[in-house]
Amino acid sequence: MEMLSLEKELKENSYPGRGIVIGRSADGKKAVTAYFIMGRSENSRNRVFVEDGEGIRTQAFDPSKLTDPSLIIYAPVRVLGNKTIVTNGDQTDTVYEGMDHQLTFEQSLRSREFEPDGPNYTPRISGVMHVENGKFSYAMSILKSNNGNPDACNRYTFAYENAIAGEGHFIHTYKCDGNPLPSFEGEPKLVAVPNDMDEFANLLWNSLNEDNKVSLFVRYIDIETGKYESKIINKNK
Repeated sequence: MEMLSLEKELKENSYPGRGIVIGRSADGKKAVTAYFIMGRSENSRNRVFVEDGEGIRTQAFDPSKLTDPSLIIYAPVRVLGNKTIVTNGDQTDTVYEGMDHQLTFEQSLRSREFEPDGPNYTPRISGVMHVENGKFSYAMSILKSNNGNPDACNRYTFAYENAIAGEGHFIHTYKCDGNPLPSFEGEPKLVAVPNDMDEFANLLWNSLNEDNKVSLFVRYIDIETGKYESKIINKNK
């Protein structure tokens, strides 16, 4: 698979929607994830990321302007032991609870499907990182309507064992802007992952469409110790 430029992918797409990147730093020492949200409506843009325990949650920037919290207020990142769960909706909780009861990542998501926001039927994208004893593997999932038909849910899971240094995978909700918004197609995209967290965060944030970007979260986890450092960037301040 050809390695794509993450900067180019983002700069040439005004509305990828929400996106997840998971991979391994170039020096092989860090497990890396990034999650961003975008918005076209005032309700979607009226958000910030805030820390919540070992994870994060979304929060209304101006509570007086919050109209419908159902699909925009959730915990995108939660940590369960040596697993870090990253998703674009409240299925973070579904995966957390399922894996806590010994279900697999894929089994946990069987009870969920795409978001009920027709005519877009936004895909649910999810990822789980497993860091243990100096080893790092991850999986990503997308649950999407059948080419815009909500009568069927298409389920795809991609598992990456023994993550390769310098490589990551990028999945996002929408192929591009449109009405209705067309769902992401194909496998997660192969992209490069640098060693420096600030460099990676700045590359992502500066490449996202200025009008539509809302918030970004980046985390680098030391594969040997499990210790992590994180960064949050919010457009609303």
